[in-house]
This record gives sequence, structure tokens and C-alpha cells, in this order.
Amino acid sequence: MQIETLHKPYEIEWKEMQHFPKIARRNNFFELIYIIAGTGIQTVNKNKFNYRKGNLFLLTPQDVYSFNIAVPTTFFFLRFNKLYVNEKWGKDKDAVKQVEYILQNASHRPGCILKNKTDKPLIASLVESILNEQINQQLYYSRITEQIVSTVITVVARNIALKLPKNVKENTGEPVLDMLHYIQQNILEPKNLKAEKLSGHFNISLNYLGRYFKKQTGETLQSYIANYKLRLIETRLLHSDMRINEIAYEFNFSDESHLNRVFKKYKGVNPSQFRKTNGTI
Repeated sequence: MQIETLHKPYEIEWKEMQHFPKIARRNNFFELIYIIAGTGIQTVNKNKFNYRKGNLFLLTPQDVYSFNIAVPTTFFFLRFNKLYVNEKWGKDKDAVKQVEYILQNASHRPGCILKNKTDKPLIASLVESILNEQINQQLYYSRITEQIVSTVITVVARNIALKLPKNVKENTGEPVLDMLHYIQQNILEPKNLKAEKLSGHFNISLNYLGRYFKKQTGETLQSYIANYKLRLIETRLLHSDMRINEIAYEFNFSDESHLNRVFKKYKGVNPSQFRKTNGTI
């Protein structure tokens, strides 16, 4: 596996490609990839997605990815690291913390990250503006480019935040952000998500933990854990060729029947039916 390193706060690149290097790669930085033209398949963490013009992908330092190009594709790459985030929002530590959390949160959300319809033409316009500045290099082009890059990252953060619990978006400085990140990092380790473990880890009274979480997120702790796990299972069903029993094993269900019962309780159909109706591979 090839590990890419970024030696400056951010960099911009665009190119038309007929073949993407076949080696799977992982970055030690964040990378936004916008599809200016072309189609094909993107693979991230063994999940596959059909891409097309106007798609925007965010790759985090945890992601392993590659592209299989069907129609020659023009890629726009915007790479930036934690240093850039700290420099741009450095005076507001809570803002830095939230932006970092939101960006890291995207590693579990494959596919195009643009969820807000009005942001799709906005991103297209911002990318075009960056390209124009880089090509023409008129007076102050570097400073203008940096300002547009910050806007792009802010728009990306907004789209990812649309999928966070509603109340969290207003609580930038709350420990609940750390708690959500911890839950996501430990979703495959049920013992680490028990109330007693969370209470001790975050130094919150066991009796108060549930009320605190619901107050900050608008949903119960167990509901959030269950729904987050189900979202990941949906991703496996839609974007991987894993068998149902393999998914059950990964998410610590006792067997395939157990997963079927739980999934049908929440989704109204069993995993196989869900995959058949909504799957893309």
C-alpha cells in the first residue's frame, strides 16, 4: 500500500486521467476529490460507488481508496492537513475541534458528501473559481485561492454536519462531540459502549449519563448506538459484496438470524431484501 504525505498546509491539483494508479493508497491528510467530468467506480475501504460529474468525495487519513475509470475522468484534488485547519480556525479552539470532528466523521460516510442540493452548484462554482485563479495567476491569486479553499472546506463541513444529531450542531464546545467520536471508533467493541464504561471514560455520573446524552443530541444513547450501527450495516449491504453472516460476525450479532431480526425491526425488511431493493453492486 502506498502512503501519501503532504508537506504543506494545502495543495491543489487537477488532471484528466484514463487510468488511475492501481495501487491502493492511504493519505496522512484530508483529500477532497471533485469529479469535473467522467464516470467510473470509486473504492473506499472495500466499499464501491459509481461516480459521475459533480460528485465530491472526502477522504480522511483512515481511508484506503482507489478509482476504476470507465470514461476518461477529470479529477480536481484539494489536499489539506490538520495544520491548515488549525491555522484557519486557530483563534477559536472550539471551532477547530468541531471542524476536525466533522471531517473525521466522514470516514464512515462513503459516496458523494454533498447532501444539500443548493451546495452542489456552489461547489461547482468554487472549484471553477479556484482553477481560474490557478491558471491566470493574477494579482493576489494565492490569497484569493486560500479564501476560496476555506469556503469549500466550510461547505463540506456543513454537508457532513447535516447527518449529525440535530442538536449537536449548536454545541461546538460540548464533550458530547468526544463521546460521539468515541462511540464511532468503538462501534465494533460492544463492551466499550456499555453505560458503565462510558461513564468512567468521560467522568460523567452513571445516573446522569443518559439524560446528558439525550439533552445534547436529541436521542437516547442506545438509540444513537443502534442507529449508527445500522447505518454502517446499510453501507456494507449497499456497497460491498460481504455475505450477511460475515456482516453479522463483524458487528457482533450472535448469528445471521439475530441480525435479520434486529434489522427488520428497524427497517421493515431483512438485510437480503434491503440489498436486493437498494443495492448497486
